[in-house]
Amino acid sequence: MTSPTGEIYRIDWLPGTDILHGTCHCGREHTAQDPVEMWEWMLAHPQGHDVDEPRGNS
Repeated sequence: MTSPTGEIYRIDWLPGTDILHGTCHCGREHTAQDPVEMWEWMLAHPQGHDVDEPRGNS
């Protein structure tokens, strides 16, 4: 999904699981089983992003 400001949010479903893997436009990554939790985490940027979470490669 691309936001009106051009940021790209990516959510992938991990096949064979109930796990969603999300990557925020800032590079932070998050996993969750609940799609609502995933979107709340992404849209809370940067407040919802814990500093100890790994950054993506983008």
